[in-house]
Amino acid sequence: MSESRFLILDFGSQLTQLIARRLREIGVFSEIHPFDYSLEKIQAFRPKGIILSGGPSSVYEKESPQRNVSELLRVAPLLGICYGMQLIAKELGGEVTPSSTREYGANVVRWDESFGSLPQLQKVWMSHGDVVKNPPPGFVINARSESGHAAAMKSNRVWAVQFHPEVAHTEQGSEILKSFVLDLCQAETDWNPPHIVKELIEKAQTQVPPSEHVLCALSGGVDSSVVAALLTKALGKDRVHCVFVNNGLLRKNEYDSVLENYKQLDLNIRGVDAQADFLKALKGLTDPEAKRKAIGKTFIDVFEKVTSEDLKKHNICWLAQGTLYPDVIESFSSKGGPSQTIKSHHNVGGLPEKMKLKLIEPVRELFKDEVRKIGKELGLSDQLLGRHPFPGPGLSIRIIGEVNETSLKLVREADAIFINHLRDHGLYDKIWQAFCVLLPVRTVGVQGDGRTYEQVLALRAITSQDGMTADWFPFEFEFLRDVSNQITNQVRGISRVVYDVTSKPPATIEWE
Repeated sequence: MSESRFLILDFGSQLTQLIARRLREIGVFSEIHPFDYSLEKIQAFRPKGIILSGGPSSVYEKESPQRNVSELLRVAPLLGICYGMQLIAKELGGEVTPSSTREYGANVVRWDESFGSLPQLQKVWMSHGDVVKNPPPGFVINARSESGHAAAMKSNRVWAVQFHPEVAHTEQGSEILKSFVLDLCQAETDWNPPHIVKELIEKAQTQVPPSEHVLCALSGGVDSSVVAALLTKALGKDRVHCVFVNNGLLRKNEYDSVLENYKQLDLNIRGVDAQADFLKALKGLTDPEAKRKAIGKTFIDVFEKVTSEDLKKHNICWLAQGTLYPDVIESFSSKGGPSQTIKSHHNVGGLPEKMKLKLIEPVRELFKDEVRKIGKELGLSDQLLGRHPFPGPGLSIRIIGEVNETSLKLVREADAIFINHLRDHGLYDKIWQAFCVLLPVRTVGVQGDGRTYEQVLALRAITSQDGMTADWFPFEFEFLRDVSNQITNQVRGISRVVYDVTSKPPATIEWE
């Protein structure tokens, strides 16, 4: 474990994950826990610094999340952000009051003294209704907003800002986090790909006894591929048994190309063609959650069937999964209860209990970009690491309505045209995720001298750093025209193409 560890206490902000990501980018390890994380566990974690996140509540509301700031301060230096600043002020003897003008969105703060490389006037992002009217004893206000409210305050071991340095809208916001980490907390930057790989290998070797084997279900995506490569390096090829199931819901030629990549990685890999099983399970289903559950159940049945011989032959005690840190974080809320479920997670569910296997999740403390970096460190190809994210249920959730061979062929062929155009124009690596969605809508068209009545296809392309928020990609008109022409000319059954120009939020990235 990294020596420079930082603890982030979550008070309900939608931006808390971004704080953790920014600290990782600086080069220090960070973990997020609920605001009421026990003092004993905090002390055992031995953080170099503690960050109190923002949140939607007022510090004086009866049900607002509260925390004894003094006890935290005895553990490590503190940084308060938005609600965190107000809580620090209230707990340490300052005064927080409702503001007559709510500061939300873009703002400019004026620093009373120079702060590293920050300009005296800094563009920031704010989202608050309460303000610190009087700082606690021993604190000074060192920045104010356009409205004259306290925008930052500090003491010997505490910094606090009323704005959000973790978001891209705050110019040079990372400089504030970096200064807190390196200057106030005197931390060392030791969180980097070689260090992470070494630590994960050692952890896997400790977790899995020498006599035990691991079963690894591969999806063809980055996460499971990195997990397989990591565990193979840690435990040896003979002890890591990889299975890649063709569920018939992959993109054009994807099963064969990915299986070849796995063989080049020298994994102990077995390919299983189960297309018919999945199509049978999906027959007649139109609800996205019903499709997800049918795919999950079928996968468990297929996986259990094809691995039963391995389970008898080898001492397989573990199932490996590519769970990421955002999945872990989203399993709790700032109030200690379950987070709201937007849609069920596509990681394999039910297998460890049904097959009596223990679970090993080597990358559960990593974000997606970190997984890609350690994949590169492990020698995975750019082709495999650079692939756009692909959902576990595959093309089934990119077909709105029933999934069958005809609809799969339509979306698969159209998707290949779209992706090839992105590659030909040098756009693939500039886009986080791009795909096609087949809609259950038919419209009148004209091809040649005849009337057509065929389906509508939507194109989706977004830019993002982590998938948490996303913007649609602004293609040039000529590009969209060429893609639309080629799809409608070459894919019989699609007569109209539209482009999705919705960001996340309010939409999700996938349509289902």
